Amino acid sequence: MIGRNIFLASTIAGALALGLSAAQAETLRFWTTEEQPERLAKQEEMAAAFKDKTGIEVEVIPVTESDLGTRATAAFAAGDLPDVIYHTLQYALPWAEAGILDTEAATEVVESLGTDTFAPGAMAMAATEDGVASVPADGWTQMVVYRKDLFEENGLAAPDSYEDILAAVEKLHNPPEMFAFVAATKIDENFMSQVLEHVLLANGVSPVGDAGFKPLDEKKTVEALEFYKAIAEASPPGDLFWKQSRELYFAGKAAMIIWSPFILDELAGLRDSAPPTINDDPTSRDLAAKTGIVTTLSGPSNPDGAAWADIRYFGITNDADTDNAMDFVKFSMDDGYMSTLSIAPEGKFPVRRGNKDNATAFVDGWAKLPVGVDRKAPLSDLYDAATIETIVSGLDTASRWGVKEGQLSLASKMINSQVMNRLVREYIDGERDAAATVAKLNDELAKIQ
Repeated sequence: MIGRNIFLASTIAGALALGLSAAQAETLRFWTTEEQPERLAKQEEMAAAFKDKTGIEVEVIPVTESDLGTRATAAFAAGDLPDVIYHTLQYALPWAEAGILDTEAATEVVESLGTDTFAPGAMAMAATEDGVASVPADGWTQMVVYRKDLFEENGLAAPDSYEDILAAVEKLHNPPEMFAFVAATKIDENFMSQVLEHVLLANGVSPVGDAGFKPLDEKKTVEALEFYKAIAEASPPGDLFWKQSRELYFAGKAAMIIWSPFILDELAGLRDSAPPTINDDPTSRDLAAKTGIVTTLSGPSNPDGAAWADIRYFGITNDADTDNAMDFVKFSMDDGYMSTLSIAPEGKFPVRRGNKDNATAFVDGWAKLPVGVDRKAPLSDLYDAATIETIVSGLDTASRWGVKEGQLSLASKMINSQVMNRLVREYIDGERDAAATVAKLNDELAKIQ
C-alpha cells in the first residue's frame, strides 16, 4: 500500500499546486440502495468523515433497489459506472462474471482488513476462484423466535433442530391458549417461500446444482416436508403469514415463530405500530426478556445446519478510481463501520466481527447501537450477551439456494413461482403423501428456466 499512498499524496499535492482543493481533485461516486432520507443522511455523514480523513470527496447517489440491475448494466455499457456500489447478494457473482466488478480490488480489501475477521458464510456467498466478488458489508439472518422462559420451565433444549422443535411442539402445544408454532401457510406470500427455503436448507435440500435444476433428494425432502407438516399442524388454522405469527407471539399465544430480525425492537415495545400485547403495557420489555433466538437450524440429514441470510456488499467497479475506492470501502468497514451499521442496526448485523486489536470490537459496538422507532435502546439492554452472540453467529452458516452453484437467478425464479408453496400446502392439507409431493415438485421445478 506504500505505492498507493504515495500516488494519492502526489495526486492531491498536484491538484493543490494547480490551485484546486483536494475535494475538487478527487470525487468518488457511491451508489447506495439505502435511499430513505434518514439513512441517506447517515451515509452523507460517513462520506464527510472519509473526506476529513483523506481529502477525497464522496458523492452519495441513491438508487432504487429494483432499478439497480438495469442501471448498472446501462452504466457499464456506457463506461460510466460509479466507483463503489452497495448492492444485494444477487448481483455479486453475475456482476463479477460480466466484468462490472473488480474482484481483485475487493479481494485485496478483504485481505488487508483480515479475511478471518469476516463471517465465513458471508464470504462464501461471494466467493470467486481467486477471492471474493465484493466486500461483505452487513446482513441479517432469519430467526426462530421462541419463549425461552417456557422452554426453561419445561426442560426443553433451544429449538435449533427439527428434533428439538418437535419435542417442544409435543410439550407446549395447548390450543387455543398456546399454539406451539405459527407456520407460514399462505401460498401467495413471499414469507412462506422464505420460511420454506430456510427449513429445506436446514436439512441440506436444494433444487439447483452446478448445471441448473437438480432433482430434490427424496429422503431429505420427505424429512423436511414431514417436519413442516408437523409445525403447521401445531399452528392455528387458516392462511398464515408474518402478520398472524407476530400477533400471536406478541399476545403470548405462540411458543415459536420464524421471523426476520426486524422484530427485535418491536418485541421490546419500541415501536407503537406493533406493540407487544402480552400484558397491559405496550412499551413493556417483558416479552423481549422472555425471548430466545435461534439462527442456525439443522435437520436430521444436515447436522451442521444452515441459516437463511440476506447479505449486502460493497462492490468496487471496473470503472473505479481503484485505489481511492478501495480506501473508501476499507474506511466503511473499519473506522467508519459503526456508522455503516448504525443506518439500521436491527437489520445490519456485523459481518466483520472485529479487527486485529480486538476480535469482537464490531459485535460489541453494534450491540450498543440504538434500535427502535418511537423509543430507542441498544440491543445489549434488551437481550443478554448469549442471545446477541447467537444473532450474529448465523452469518457464519449463512446460505441461500443457488449461490455457490452460480444458480441464484434460477433458484430465485423457482422461489418466486410459488410452486413450492402451493404443492407443500396441498401436502399439508392431505392431497398427496410426502413422496408423491417430492415427485410433483421435481416435475414442476424442472420446467422453470
